[in-house]
Amino acid sequence: MENELLRLKQEAGEALENVKDAAALEAFRIQFLGRKGGLLTGVMRQLKSVAAEERPRLGQLANDIKQAVEQRFEEIKAQLGASSPKAGSGATDYSLPGRFLPFGKLHPVTQVMEEICSIFEGLGFAVAEGPDVETDYYNFEALNIPPHHPARDMHDTFYVTDSILLRTHTSPMQARIMEKHDPPLRYIAPGKVYRCDSDITHTPMFHQVEGFLVDKDVSFADLKGVLTSFTHKMFERELALRFRPSFFPFTEPSAEVDIACVICGGSGCRVCKRTGWLEILGSGLIDPEVLKMVGYDPDVYSGFAFGLGVERIAMLKYGIDDIRLYYENDLRFLSQF
Repeated sequence: MENELLRLKQEAGEALENVKDAAALEAFRIQFLGRKGGLLTGVMRQLKSVAAEERPRLGQLANDIKQAVEQRFEEIKAQLGASSPKAGSGATDYSLPGRFLPFGKLHPVTQVMEEICSIFEGLGFAVAEGPDVETDYYNFEALNIPPHHPARDMHDTFYVTDSILLRTHTSPMQARIMEKHDPPLRYIAPGKVYRCDSDITHTPMFHQVEGFLVDKDVSFADLKGVLTSFTHKMFERELALRFRPSFFPFTEPSAEVDIACVICGGSGCRVCKRTGWLEILGSGLIDPEVLKMVGYDPDVYSGFAFGLGVERIAMLKYGIDDIRLYYENDLRFLSQF
């Protein structure tokens, strides 16, 4: 039995030195120290069959070996940070799944803005951005809206000074780009715009995408083709469109573009004001006066322009009937997109 005890001591020592993780340590405990089937436990139970004169010496040896193995076991357990099977509530269970860490997402308006830009880039339009704080000249006069023109009342402008304002549309980029470049031109200008207006379909700050194309022999048919292609791609289906005669100082002729209501399917609802149609953008051929102001010959060049509200497109795309939801910062709402 003495040889058996010494052999187990050596085996236990070698096994402990090869332990690399908590699972291996637990396997060692069961193999050598377990109350049922443990090798050291089994040898100590055989002491009762040893001759009476040898029992005290072998019993002491067995206890010393077991204590040494248990002490080394505890040292290695501490090094590994392993928990015993009977550990308290502070024990770490490495088999549990990890904690989910939420991650941020793009705001739905940003997502729609990027999608709009991507569609027009696919149609050959370049992207240009301009300042939010604009001059009266580029915001109005360069777009054929001189001082005291009644169209200025339509914009409800935030003025910083008599000649500086928060832009009411991204259309000033038309004049800025045309001043610096010769035709042909094909651009969109996304960005924030500002107007004194607030209700379920308007906010004082919103996002707009202005687009324009200038070249020789540009017609209204070209405008209709581009906007029809955009609408079908944006809403991922062929919606009915109608071009309604309208007025904008910087386009002639001008048209509002309506689509069949995506909320009610054309049957009439609060969003479409019971008409079955939704206005999504304004458009038209660039007025010859605008071309003259940037030095283009309107007898040689022509073009079209359009402007659309990103929030309005987002409302229609996602079936939202109150624009204010986009800016209340309710994560339960925003996380759905």
